[in-house]
Amino acid sequence: MNLFRAPAFAASACAALACCPASAALPPEPLQELIGTGADWSLHAQATYIDQYHGSFPAAYDGPNSFTSRAETEHTFSFSLYLGRKLWGGFEVFCDPEVFQGHGLSQTLGIAGFPNGEAVKSGYDSPHLNVSRLFIRKVIGLGGPREKVEEAANQFGGEEDVNRLVLSAGTFSADDFFDDNPYSHDPRTQFMNWAMWESAAWDYPADIVGFTAGAVAEWNMPDSEWRLGVFMEPHEANGLRLDPHVDKAHSEVLQYDRRYTMGGLSGTVRTFLYWSEANMGSYAAAATQAAPEDISLTRAYRSKAGVGVSWDQQLADGLGCFVRLSWNDGHAESFTFTEIDESVAAGLALGGKAWGRSGDTAGVAVAADGISSGHRHYLGEGGTGLILGDGALAYAPEEILEAYYAFQATRWLQLGPDVQYIRNPGYNSARGPVPVFALRAHVEF
Repeated sequence: MNLFRAPAFAASACAALACCPASAALPPEPLQELIGTGADWSLHAQATYIDQYHGSFPAAYDGPNSFTSRAETEHTFSFSLYLGRKLWGGFEVFCDPEVFQGHGLSQTLGIAGFPNGEAVKSGYDSPHLNVSRLFIRKVIGLGGPREKVEEAANQFGGEEDVNRLVLSAGTFSADDFFDDNPYSHDPRTQFMNWAMWESAAWDYPADIVGFTAGAVAEWNMPDSEWRLGVFMEPHEANGLRLDPHVDKAHSEVLQYDRRYTMGGLSGTVRTFLYWSEANMGSYAAAATQAAPEDISLTRAYRSKAGVGVSWDQQLADGLGCFVRLSWNDGHAESFTFTEIDESVAAGLALGGKAWGRSGDTAGVAVAADGISSGHRHYLGEGGTGLILGDGALAYAPEEILEAYYAFQATRWLQLGPDVQYIRNPGYNSARGPVPVFALRAHVEF
């Protein structure tokens, strides 16, 4: 297992950053002089390299979309720039060019709770440039008390009214705004499994790389927040091109957040509903046709609905937990994210202050995922879906255990191992279990 295979430019960049002392922050003044007044510009960047490996594991058979039962190693690499500029009238514009390279294990096929959140479903042998986000934002203060907002990627720092409206429109990821969680929402630094960092039964609108176009309205209040998003759907399942027929292909998400403090410890409950319409196939219709294993023959504009709950709770100084529950009706085919119709995930994240490493984090989480009866029948008939299809199916829920350690080597560089144990990959008790091992390097400034 070659744990640090990477393109030459990626390896050189990470090595150079790793050699910098922790206090050697990028000098902000020269950078701001290049791009303009610091208060009017925002610039951040990140790079993430993940190398994953699994050994051979028992499998009664393999199919066209199976997670391969022979040993394999793959890597993914991403580099992102987060550029922001304040405009006239209180508007802000953001642009995020990103470079992706690499593949998920087994070409990102065969496991619904896939073990690498950086593995886009297309995969690229050479660096691929994508303008992932290009959107405008307007913050409208509604008066009253003000609070400090920290500068971050795609966010200007400063003071804003606690009671405010935030309007955004353009291209971005739907999960930039919805289903957040401080302990599990970023596979570049936290849990990597798809069933952990997202409410897995939310078939969130996205193209093959994970982005869409739309508009989001957020109303923040002292202890709560409402969010409403309207997004475009792709033209076909896992497609690159968004469907221009927006009257028939669209997705809406409504979320309510409730923040609270109990015994000096903070927590948030986020509940959301989603409804999507797109050119999706039907599992029931596929079962009645001459070729039940080909759902693409049943595609028509139809809808899918689902719900999700994301809860996080601080348990002590440096210790927190999360729980995610999600469900969708499972009638239409899995279209954009992954093949999960019901999911529960829970985990703990512990800061390293207790052992003298305040910048480090250790995490452990479990997840169990399932699919609807029609979805089971389709895969059992030999059908292939978004990422699954073993040719047959001895159904059992997919069960996942993940643990990671994030070592903060310098101010910019985070390194660490990740291990996952997956039972019944692809909901198939005739295959697995399979342990998956990874090393991750992440740089940000």
